[in-house]
This record gives sequence, structure tokens and C-alpha cells, in this order.
Amino acid sequence: MARAMLSRSILLILLGLPVMLWRPAAASFETQAAQAILIDITTGSVLFEKNADERMPTSSMSKIMTMYMVFQALDEGSLSLNDELLVSEHAWRTGGAITDGSTTYLEVHSSVRVEDLIRGVIVQSGNDASIVLAEGIAGTEEEFARRMTDTAIALGMTGSNFRNATGLPDPDHYSTARDLALLAQRMIADHPEYYHYYSEREFTYGVSLAGEPITQRNRNPLLGSDLGVDGLKTGHTSAAGYGLTASAVQDGRRLIMVVNGLPSETARREESRRLISWGFRAFETVRLFAAGETVAMADTWLGSPGEVPLVLPEDLAITVPSEARDSLRVAACIRQPVPAPLTVGQPIPATPAAEPAAADMPCSIDDPVLGAALVISADGMPTRQVPLLAGAEVDRRGFLGRSLATIGHFAGQLIDF
Repeated sequence: MARAMLSRSILLILLGLPVMLWRPAAASFETQAAQAILIDITTGSVLFEKNADERMPTSSMSKIMTMYMVFQALDEGSLSLNDELLVSEHAWRTGGAITDGSTTYLEVHSSVRVEDLIRGVIVQSGNDASIVLAEGIAGTEEEFARRMTDTAIALGMTGSNFRNATGLPDPDHYSTARDLALLAQRMIADHPEYYHYYSEREFTYGVSLAGEPITQRNRNPLLGSDLGVDGLKTGHTSAAGYGLTASAVQDGRRLIMVVNGLPSETARREESRRLISWGFRAFETVRLFAAGETVAMADTWLGSPGEVPLVLPEDLAITVPSEARDSLRVAACIRQPVPAPLTVGQPIPATPAAEPAAADMPCSIDDPVLGAALVISADGMPTRQVPLLAGAEVDRRGFLGRSLATIGHFAGQLIDF
């Protein structure tokens, strides 16, 4: 009987290390928010979600998209912080001091620096400042809203549609908790040089009827708390309830949270604090492998050299509920030998010469065309398979080398017969 060329599965038992979590197996948290999501963006792990894909009015949390568009214009050079924009009658009547909504108290027909308008939107949630920026970039608020939707689609926000720059009520203006979390993540990643505005505690602009400067505090109730919150945006309308999109950093971990549909400012503050605190307390995140670090070695078939290091393209961090960490299993599963030639950074292909892992092997690969993967699992958690890449170039042997390897292979079969 010919000897079977079984794949080798190298089991790496990493006791004490948490596992990558992409969806929670079971939520151990409850909230009165109508919609909510909590994500550890260090690993992309969703720690908690409730109606996260449900359409909802987003009120002033929509202004995160408004500011994303503004920062995009700054990066492209079509706008600068020192540019001055005109306060139109539409901006003043829709979002100015004569309204009952959030305002920066801009004077109609005045000119305002872009940086002041940015602070007016982020710190004061000014509807007038939002519209002035929208008109300055796109000509009209309607055109700006159309571009907002286009940008949302480009970012992968599949459940969002924008009809204005402010988040004021409109039946066709909506988003989802998951989309807002994605937007917050892209805001932090794409525009880090402007993100500091979200941490500013107050901003003074305008003059009261008594002639006094008007100072307004940032409405984010968690700024300055012990949670490490450094942004982003509150929202409230009668239709949406009270909401908050927030981000917090502790010990190198960044969480993004979205809650909406809460009944009061107090509930928004307390539920947000409770959810973020739970996320940091109930889960742990560590880094397993650095990008390019050798995870395992694999034999090559008709290759020179005869072994190839297997690596990951990016740093690998994993997140697991604290109670599941002892059950972690990480295995480098390899269908060996791997076929030559190989280029650096290439996923390892499966070879017809190799067979799937035997039943008594500690792991297996789901993808039939993939020759090597890192398989991560833990009790109650979904298994995750991460393709391993070639960490070095492997040439195909010449005719003589291939002939000798083939003779050796069949000689081994005859011996085992």
C-alpha cells in the first residue's frame, strides 16, 4: 500500500492568551438602548450588539459624517482652516439662534473661519455651523447631503442615507449603529490630525444679548471621565431619543460604542458608561504574532530550499471574554508538502500530493484550495481561520533535482508497501 502523505498540523497551545472574537457567542450585557453596538477596533471584534443593523434616526450623530467630509476637503486642499465662509439666510433660519435647536449663534451674512465652524459643529453641535460648511463645500446643503450618502456607500455604510448636514428630522435621513461605528473608526483612522477637536471641552463664540461672550460645553457626557473617552458625538431628537457615538482608549485598546433611543440625558450617560466599562472589564486583548514573524515551517514539494517559513501579513491581536481564555487553542494547520515555486507574501496553495488532515490531527482547514492557515478557537467562540503566507521565496528545483526527489518519494512508497 502506498504511504499516504498526510498534512502536518502543528498545535500551539497558548495558555493564558485570548482568542480573536468576531461576533459574541452570547451577550452577557443588557441595555435599555433601542440600538447599540460595542466594537474593539484593535482586533475588529464585536463585543456587543443590539439591533445594530436597524434603521434609526441619528440626529446630531450624523454630523460625524459632515465632519468627515470637511476633513476630506481639508486634506484635498479645496478648503483650509483659515478660509472664511458666508453664513447664508438658510443656515441662519434653519440652525441659528432663532431656532430651538443646537446652534453656534452665527450672525446671518457674516463670514466665519472654517476652524471656528469645525469647533462649532463638534463642540457645540451647531446646526448653523454644519450648514455653512456644507454650503461652502458643495454649494447647497442638498448637494452636500447627496455627497454624504455617496461617501457612506464608499465607506461600506450599507444602511445609511443622508438628507441634510445636521441630522434634523427627515424620514429619508437614517443610519444604523453598525454604520456609525464604522464611520467613527474611519474618522479616527483617516483623519487623525483633526481628531483632537473631539476632545475639546468647550468653545466660545458669539455674543449674548447682554454683550457677554457665549461659551458652550461639549455635550459628550463622558469626556474627561476615567474611561479614556476622547470623542465623538451626541445626538437627540424626539424621534431618535438620546444617542451617543463614543470612543475610548485604555492600555492601548480602543473601543467604539454607539447607543441610541435612550429616554433621557441621564440614561444616555449611565448606559454609555456602563457599556464601555463592561467592554474593558469583561474582555482582554493581546497580540499573538507580529507581521512577518515565523509562525511555523513547512516542507516544500520539489522546492529549493526544502522548507519555507510561514508568516502573517499583519500583526495578529486576539480578543476573548475573560472566562474563555483558558480554553484557547491556536494551531498552524499545514497541508504538506507545499508546492513550489512560492513568492514572498503568497498564500500557501494546497497541492494534490497532500491529503486533508487525518481525523486524529488537532485541526483542519476548511478551504480546499488553501494549504496553510492559523486556526484559532476557544470554548463558546466561533473558530477563526487566518491564511498563512510564504515568508521566503522558494524556487522550483531543476530537472535533476525534481528527478531525484521523485525517485526518493517512490522509493519511500516501496519501502512502506
